[in-house]
This record gives sequence, C-alpha cells and structure tokens, in this order.
Amino acid sequence: MMLDDVTLRGDSGALVPLTYDHRHALAQAAGEGDLWKLWYTSVPTPEGMDAEISHRLELHAAGKMRPFTILDATGIPVGMTTYCNAEPEIPRLEIGHTWYAKRVQRTALNTECKLLLLNRAFDDLGCLAVEFRTSFFNRQSRQAIERLGAKLDGVLRSHRQYEDGSLRDTCVYSIIRPEWPAVRRHLSFILEKAA
Repeated sequence: MMLDDVTLRGDSGALVPLTYDHRHALAQAAGEGDLWKLWYTSVPTPEGMDAEISHRLELHAAGKMRPFTILDATGIPVGMTTYCNAEPEIPRLEIGHTWYAKRVQRTALNTECKLLLLNRAFDDLGCLAVEFRTSFFNRQSRQAIERLGAKLDGVLRSHRQYEDGSLRDTCVYSIIRPEWPAVRRHLSFILEKAA
C-alpha cells in the first residue's frame, strides 16, 4: 500500500500534499476560534505551524504518514488531515490528525474530504478497514465520525498522556470493507442534500 503524493479533488474543496507553502494560510486557519486552546485536541498554534508541518513531513519521509492540506472551494488552505498508522500487510490505515478552520466546520467540505479519503483507501489502496481515533472528551469529533457511518470499536483507557500529565481515553472507530458501499451511499446522499 503506497501512501504516495496524490491530490484528491471534489466540489467543495481538495486535499493536496502538505508543503511549507501552506504555512501562512494554515496558521491563519488555526487562529480562527483559538482551536489550539481546546485541551483535548492537538491543533497547532499559529506560531507552531512551521514545527507541525516539519513534524508531519518528517513522518511522511519515514513512510509513516501521508499529510494533506485541506483546501476550500477557492483553493485557500483551511485545515490538515493525514493517512497514518498504515498496516500494508492487512491492509488498513487511519485517517487522523485532522483539524478544520472554525468557518468550515460542520460544512459539506468535511463530509466530502472524508468521502474522498475513504474512496482512495477502499477503492484504490484496497484497505480492509479504515480507522478513526479521538479523545473521549472531543464530543464534536466523535459525533462527526459517527455521522460518517463509522462504528465504535472501543475505548482505549489511559491511552496517551497530555502535556499537563492528564491521561487521554481514546475512542477508536472504524469502517470495514463490507460496510463501505452503504457508507459511500450515505455520504453521497448527505452531499446531494447539501448541494
């Protein structure tokens, strides 16, 4: 399974390979609504955007991540997402490390981006499962994942430690290959209604 440099385009926006050229617009997008202040997420600060891009590109160079910049319909960067934790021998991967500027949250852009990523994962990369992970306390993210049609596999208790020493319970969701046709139909239906 190759996590190669690919661009995925839809009507509401696109997913393009992350580059340093996106850093200024991404810093502005992260600044909308002070997203990094949500203690249960890992959205970079505007000042930390260069470091976050470096980190994601290093993981990509090591073959551990395919980072994308999310563009709105006008081509402006409004967030980031990745393919990560790929297990080519199964094959499966995770869609994660995702955040959106406040102004595009709960819009068709998120639904369409997930549809594009899932199409690629299941139809092009041959995945048997696609996973999503989020903090137990990130209710907005959990609801968004469930709206996609992903099912809760379980909660990993005390799975990670935050910088302040508190522990994160991680909710693990997935979509498996037999569910993909119904999920694709569901997401397409949502997008048709939004048009």
